[in-house]
Amino acid sequence: MSLLEEWRNTAYSQEITQQESEELWERYFVIEKGIYEQILSTPDFVVKGSVRELAEKYNTDLMTMVGFLDGINDSLIEPNPIEEMTEDTVVNLGFDREKLYYNMVEARADWLYGLPMWENLLPAERRKELYKEQKNSGTVRKEKKIGRNDPCPCGSGKKYKKCCGR
Repeated sequence: MSLLEEWRNTAYSQEITQQESEELWERYFVIEKGIYEQILSTPDFVVKGSVRELAEKYNTDLMTMVGFLDGINDSLIEPNPIEEMTEDTVVNLGFDREKLYYNMVEARADWLYGLPMWENLLPAERRKELYKEQKNSGTVRKEKKIGRNDPCPCGSGKKYKKCCGR
């Protein structure tokens, strides 16, 4: 079983109680926030190292680091091979700032996209745009239905019922 499968089996297990699951995620989110605070404080420095080395660097266990790598992978400039990763796999945490912020908003992780470090990474206006863009991405908008007697949208000048509506 790969490290990623092991992490996902633990984190999303149906065999643990609701309380155990909540405690696991509560601990994870505190550690995750701490790692992001460190990474976002030095955004131009690309963190690299084996999974084991990064776990040691951020004072966490291997499985929590695997969970962190799973979460950040979609926001990286070059995604890591998380599916087949071992503890000796060298990973890179070079992230795309806008993609990371967008994905944090999508995950509803206000404790992450609300970190003060973002003020130095993305202008407030751009953060607001990304926030709105993400929130609108899930909104389904129903276009106004064309009436039978409305002008045809093809531009022929005829009524819809006499043109494309046949």
